[in-house]
This record gives sequence, structure tokens and C-alpha cells, in this order.
Amino acid sequence: MMLLQRVSLVLAILFSVSIVSASDAPLMVTLQSTHTESTLLGLYFRTPQLGWSVGSAGTILKTTDGGKRWKKVTSGTSALLTNVFFLDEKKGWVVGGNGTIRVSRDGGESWTPQIADTQVPLYGMSFVSAGEGWVVGGNGTILHTTDGGAQWSEQTSKTNSALYSVQFTSEKHGVAVGAVGTVLVTQDGGSTWLPLESLGAVTFFDVHFSDAATGWAVGNAGALFQTTDAGQHWIDRTLPCSRTCTKLTDLLHIRFTDAQTGWIVGERGMLYRTSDSGYTWQEHGSIAKVSLFNLSFPDPSHAWASGDKGTIVQLKIGK
Repeated sequence: MMLLQRVSLVLAILFSVSIVSASDAPLMVTLQSTHTESTLLGLYFRTPQLGWSVGSAGTILKTTDGGKRWKKVTSGTSALLTNVFFLDEKKGWVVGGNGTIRVSRDGGESWTPQIADTQVPLYGMSFVSAGEGWVVGGNGTILHTTDGGAQWSEQTSKTNSALYSVQFTSEKHGVAVGAVGTVLVTQDGGSTWLPLESLGAVTFFDVHFSDAATGWAVGNAGALFQTTDAGQHWIDRTLPCSRTCTKLTDLLHIRFTDAQTGWIVGERGMLYRTSDSGYTWQEHGSIAKVSLFNLSFPDPSHAWASGDKGTIVQLKIGK
């Protein structure tokens, strides 16, 4: 065990990279040791110490020390797990293939199934309280619970497109995005979902609101769209190829830590940052050798990203 810890420490030192920009705070990127080759699609940090990551073959990882050590937790399923979210330090959910929804009430140490009447893959989720949440997935599936997942009911989405991400900014207002430029908006908690006019052939992988009005959606081939009216209208801010670019990068996950500061991870380990509310985006280049699917900020100074081949990288943002 001591030898393994020393090897992990050496790897962390070797793969630590300091990136400094004249206009932005310094950024330290460190590769963490997960001891798995699973594709890690889901990631969530509740605090800078406590986090979870999920992925292929039912993989669930947990850390209580900021990722210095990741331990594998028995999930009770072999399904591909796509997303994880914890409401507090004890209660959380994972979703994934074959309609999988599982809940933990002990900080992710054990997981029990919740029954949803679907076999489609589930991708995104959003909870506004311990009782109320939504999950989205294949074939336009939207599931809703008001009792913490004891019961899930399907809402009418009016689309057959796969839905990859959803965010509710209140109990009433939510936005879901997915394939074929699909954007759905609800103002009544999902009783009715209104599809907007398609935003093109783009596949949207993630949606994130930095406040009730301002939101962003990212997708394939550099797709980046912004709304300033709670999702009713969207502005195309797709990132062009840089001078060294030969292929537009698929953008997979976006998060803002305040109104000005936002981050995007994507294909080939690419990282982008804005410090002017998305007016311009700085390309930091590849921070990993694989695609990064998820990004979690427990606070503005600490973040983690997860991806292919068991990859988890830590980002420390200086002041």
C-alpha cells in the first residue's frame, strides 16, 4: 500500500501542469490516480474534499480527501452510469443505461434501486429539493418525482430526440437540451414542455444557467449558445477553429462559477475559460490525453474533470 501511495504521488507530481495567463488567474492542473480504466461520464463534488464519479460497468468512485485517494464503491449494477448528483453529504442519485436510477442515503457507501417505468438510457438530472427532481434520457424521456424518487412519472416532452441535460432554476422553470438542436422549456414544473425552433443539426450535451435568466448550451463541433431570457431565445456563439485547429472540438460540459467566469471541457481534453461573461473564450489547450465529459466546481477555486480511461484531473484556480 505504501508503494502504491508513493507511485500515485510521483504520478501526481509528474502530471501537474501550471498554466498562467496574463488576463486570468493562474491555473494548476493535476492528474489524479483512480486505479480504473472505466470511462467516467459523471462527476460531482459537494465540497473540495468530498466527491463522486461514475461510469461504465456500474463504476462508482468516492473520495473524501479531494481526490488524493479514490475508492471504488459497490453500485449493485453493471449498467453504464452517466450522471451523479448529491443534494447534501448523505443523499444522492446516479442514473444510467436501461432506465437505471439508484439512490444513496449514506454518502454513496451503498446504493438501492429506484423504479422507473422505462428501459431507455438516462443522462441528465436536476433536483430542486430533497423531494423534487427531474431526469432526462433517450427518446425524449423526461421523468419527474416529488417524493425523492420513490415514484417517478413520465412527462410529455413532444420530442423523440435524445435529451442529454436538464437544469431547473426553480420549481417551475427548467430547460432540457439534446440531439438535433432540441431545446425544451417549461414554466410550470414540466406539466407542459414547449419545444423551441430547432437550433440546427447540433447535438447539445449540456445546459447550465449562471442565474435565472442567463444560460449556456454546448455541443458538437464547437457549438456554444447563450440565452439571456431564461431560454426563450438563444444566440449562436459557436467557437471557431483556432490557428492550430484542424477539427472543431466537441464541447461536452460547461459551468460558470460567477456571472463573469466560466469553463468548458470537451473532446481531446480541451479546456476553455472566459472571464468576461462569455464575450471571449481563452483556449487553454489539452489538459488530458482523453476526452473530458464532466466538470464540477464545489467552489470557485477548485474543480475536477472526468473522462475516458479512468481519467480525473484536478484544477486549482489561483487569485
